[in-house]
Amino acid sequence: MIFMTFILISGLLVLYLIACTRSRSKNEPPLDKGRIPWLGHALEFGKDAAKFLTRMKEKHGDIFTVCVAGHYVTVLLDPSSYDAVLQDTVSLDFHRYAQVLTQKVFCLRLPSSCAAAQRAWMEQHFEGEGLARLGKIMQENVRALLSSPEILQNPTDWKKEGLFSFCYRLLFKAGYFTLFGKEHGNNCDELNAVYKEYRKFDSLLVKIVRSTLKSGEKQTVGELREQLWLRLLAGKAKSGCWQQSYRQFLREEGADEETQARAMLLQLWTTQCNAGPAAFWFLGFLLTNPEAMDAVMREINSLSLLAGTQPCLPVDKLQNTPVFDSALSEMLRLTAAVTINREVLQAKTLRLADGREYGLRRGDRVLVFPYLSPQMDPEIHREPEKFKYDRFLNADGTEKTDFFKNGRRLKYYTMPWGAGSNTCVGRHFAVSGIKEFIFMVVTCLDLELCDPDCSMPPVNPSRYGFGMLQPDGDLEILYRMKRHRNTTEGRT
Repeated sequence: MIFMTFILISGLLVLYLIACTRSRSKNEPPLDKGRIPWLGHALEFGKDAAKFLTRMKEKHGDIFTVCVAGHYVTVLLDPSSYDAVLQDTVSLDFHRYAQVLTQKVFCLRLPSSCAAAQRAWMEQHFEGEGLARLGKIMQENVRALLSSPEILQNPTDWKKEGLFSFCYRLLFKAGYFTLFGKEHGNNCDELNAVYKEYRKFDSLLVKIVRSTLKSGEKQTVGELREQLWLRLLAGKAKSGCWQQSYRQFLREEGADEETQARAMLLQLWTTQCNAGPAAFWFLGFLLTNPEAMDAVMREINSLSLLAGTQPCLPVDKLQNTPVFDSALSEMLRLTAAVTINREVLQAKTLRLADGREYGLRRGDRVLVFPYLSPQMDPEIHREPEKFKYDRFLNADGTEKTDFFKNGRRLKYYTMPWGAGSNTCVGRHFAVSGIKEFIFMVVTCLDLELCDPDCSMPPVNPSRYGFGMLQPDGDLEILYRMKRHRNTTEGRT
C-alpha cells in the first residue's frame, strides 16, 4: 500500500514538474504560463475570456501560448491567417475536443465514424428543400404563438416582461414545435416544463464544461439530464417530422434508445441555444437605437408588410431586406462569440499570412477567437463597440463585403457561425427563424421600453466561447397586440 502510494505521488510529481518546467523553444509563439503552477491562467480565462485574451494580445501580439489548467493553448488572433488552422485536417483535429465536450456535457459518446454521416444528414435537412420545409413550419409556429392566449389574453392591455425572457420563451417553443413535432394543443404544461428544465440546464452548462459544479449542482444537472431525456423520447412524434427522421438516422448508425435520448438533448441545446438570445440582442439594439428602428421599419413598410396586410411574410421577401440583414449582421458581430478549437496531432509549423512561422507542439491545442478579431478589431471595424445598423451596407444599399486590415482585404471580417468544419450547419435555419420572429413581433405588436432612457445590459462574461452571448440583466418592455390587427384569428 505504501509502495503504491509512493508510485502515485511520484507520477503526479513528474506530471507537475513537466507542466511547470516548460519553456519556450526557438520559433515557438510567446509563452505565458501564469503565476499559478499547472492552473496557469484558467481562472482569469474562465471569468472573462475576451478581457483576458485582449490583455494577452496587448502583451504578446496576435499569436501566443498560454497555460490553462494543465493544457497549453496557442491562441491565434490574425484573421488573415485563420485558414492555416481551418484548412489543416492532418496535423490539427477538431473531433477529439468536440467528443470530450459532448461526453462531459451530454454524457454522449457517438462513434467517431458517425460525425461525417451526421453532418451530411444535418446538411440535407437544414439546406435546400429541407430548409424550405422547416422554414415554412417555423413561420407557422411563430405566427401561431403570437396569436395564442399567451399573447392575446386581454390583447388591448399592455403586458410587462423582460425582453430576454420574452424572446427566449417564444423562440424556444416555436423551435421545439418545429423540430420535435409536437402539436400546439398537446399539453402546454409539458412544454413549459421542458423549457424550464432546459433553461436550468443551460444556466449550468459553463460550469459543467469547466468542471466547477458544486456538489448540489452536480446532483441538479444529473436530474435535469434524466428528466429531459425522458421528455424528449416521450409521446409519439408526428409522422415525417425532423425528430422522427433524426432518430431513424441514429438507429441506422447503431444507437440504442439511451444513446438516442442523449443525442436528442444535444440537438435540443444546439438548435435552441442561440435563437432566443440573438432575437433579444437584435430587438434590444433596435429599441435603444431609434435611428436603426426607423430604418428597419421603413424597409418593412416599403415591402407592404404593415400589420394586417398579410398574415405572414412570404419567403421570397425575407431574401430582399438589405437594411435588416445589415442590422442583423451587426448584432451578430457584437454578440456572437464562438471559439474554434483544434488539437495538435503532430508537431507542425504554422505559417502566417505575413510570412512568420511558429512551431506547434503535439498535444497542445490551438484556439481561434473571432470575437476579438475580426469582429471587435478597431483596425477592421471603426468604433467596434458601437451598434451601427448600416455597417454592412454600401452607399448604394448593397451588402458591404470589403473590409481590410494592414492593407489586405479580408476573407473573414465577421465569423458569427464559425468557419471550416466548425461552421454551424443550422445557420440558415437560425437566421430564417430569427428574421421571421422579428418581423412578426414588430408588425403584430406595439413594443416599448419601460424606461425610454435605458441602455443595453452588459454581457455575461462567463459565456464567451459558447455561441451567442447572454445578457447580465434584462430590458423591461411593455407590449400588446396592435389594435388594427384582427386578434380573433390564430390557433391556441
